[in-house]
Amino acid sequence: MTLEWEQVIVDAADPAALGRWWTEALGWAVVDDSPEEYEIRPTPDRMPGLLFVRVPEAKSVKNRLHLDFRPEDHQAEVDRLLALGARHADIGQGEQSWTTLLDPEGNEFCVLGARRS
Repeated sequence: MTLEWEQVIVDAADPAALGRWWTEALGWAVVDDSPEEYEIRPTPDRMPGLLFVRVPEAKSVKNRLHLDFRPEDHQAEVDRLLALGARHADIGQGEQSWTTLLDPEGNEFCVLGARRS
């Protein structure tokens, strides 16, 4: 049996708005921009992608799954994401080499520090 990882589903109050934010944050391509499901991928034919789907309930607790990103310049990337509308998050991580942020709907994600050699 072979499985191909296609996408990560992200629940959203406003899939299009959240999808547009992540499109700008990641520089990915939009492959579906319908109001109920907004899908982005690194390129139109490359997976996995992120699929933002409308749900009626608001986010109420810490996500059980989150995304980690490792940029070339940690602080520059954190500053760029904050300027786009991300917010700092304190989820009990303490002082670490990464920065935990929240997207506009409160989903946690991490911007990692330099890879250890």
